[in-house]
Order: sequence, then structure tokens, then C-alpha cells
Amino acid sequence: NGVAAFTRPLFEHYQSVTPVSTIMVRADSGFATPDLYELCEEYDSLYTIRLKTNRNLCRIAEQFITIKDNHDWDKKEVHYYNATYQAKAWKKFRRICIKSTREAGELLFRHEFIITNFSKDVSPEMIFQTYSKRGTMENYIKEAKNGFYFDKTDSPSFIENHARMIVSLLAYNIVNFMRTLCFTNETKGYQVSTIRLFFFKIAGKMVHSGRRNYLKLSSYHVYQKLFYRILQNIQVLQC
Repeated sequence: NGVAAFTRPLFEHYQSVTPVSTIMVRADSGFATPDLYELCEEYDSLYTIRLKTNRNLCRIAEQFITIKDNHDWDKKEVHYYNATYQAKAWKKFRRICIKSTREAGELLFRHEFIITNFSKDVSPEMIFQTYSKRGTMENYIKEAKNGFYFDKTDSPSFIENHARMIVSLLAYNIVNFMRTLCFTNETKGYQVSTIRLFFFKIAGKMVHSGRRNYLKLSSYHVYQKLFYRILQNIQVLQC
């Protein structure tokens, strides 16, 4: 409820800060409201928003399905289509993209729908791929909550909870910078729980000798080569 009113200040902010950039809105079917479509169109923003399935949309999708006499029912099928559609609450027709999937051995197709204002030069398959990337952001949020306790509110004070959240964000960004700049290509996808287990939760001893400190690790540490390689990459960074 009220997604357009909530989003409008964001459009106004980014239009004033980066007027040359194009905003793209990705949203699931819970945000599929004509107010949001019209807001995106008002600010010349691109959008890919999933639609809830209904009888009218399924009727449109079924028109594209063709079954021949020698149809191979043992193979999975995925088809993409373009169509135009206008719901009762909409002021005009808009482009919808359809993904029809039939699992191997099944008789009926399952249909998915996305409304978009992308050019028709962008294929329906690409539209669905673009929409699917929204899940990446949810993975970031999940890691921030599970790995850095971003959502913990231990205090009845808003300011204290806000400060705690900022500390969690700082920790998240530091780890993400380290992962992006210093990790190997094979390990850049590690989440913070794995990083802690492999590189932080290990037995070691800090030794002070002369004017230097040494961290001594067990020679049996499984990930010590990777540990020192990442440490070396950190040390060569230029501030």
C-alpha cells in the first residue's frame, strides 16, 4: 500500500543528484499497481514488475500454445511471448511478457507474467532474466541480517538501534570490500559465515618480537595458503 507515494521522493532525489542516469525498477507482484507504472513512466524510468496470474492473462498465454501430433511430451519446454494487455484499473494498454513452462511428462503449461515498458527490441527472455536478478539484492539483505545482525533491535531507543545498524553496515562494507578487492576469483562468492569459519575462527598466537608483531598459525591449518594469499593482497593495497 502506498508504494508510489513512498517511491516518488526517491525518483526526485536521484533525478536531482544524477539526472543523466536511467532508473530501473524491479518488483514482485505485491507492488504491481497502476500508480507505480504511471510514476515510472512519469520519470521516464524503466520497470519490470511481475503480475499475479489471473484468468484473463492465462487466456492470452494459452493463445500462443501450439501442440502438434508428434509433440515430445518427455522433454521440458520453456517458451517466451510478447503481448499487450489492459486491466480494468489501467488507463492504457501496456506490454506484458509471458513465460510458459511445461515440465517433462506434464500436460499443462505454467504461465508467468511480467509487465514492462522496455522496448520491444528487448526480447521477453531477456526481460525475465533482468527481472530475476532482483533476487541478488535479497541475498545481500539476507547476508546482512544473518551474518551481521543488521535487523537486531535490542534497545527501546531508536537512536541506539540506528547506531547499531550503521555499525553493521560498516562491517558489511568492510568485508565486502575485502572480498571484492583481495579474494581470489574462486572465493569472492564466499559469504561472511564461511569467511569467519575458514579465516577467522582458527587457532593462532600473537607474538611480539622487537618492534613487530607476528601472528603464528598452526601448520595444520587447512586454509593457511589461501589465508596468506588474501593477507598479501590486503597488504599491497594502496590507501
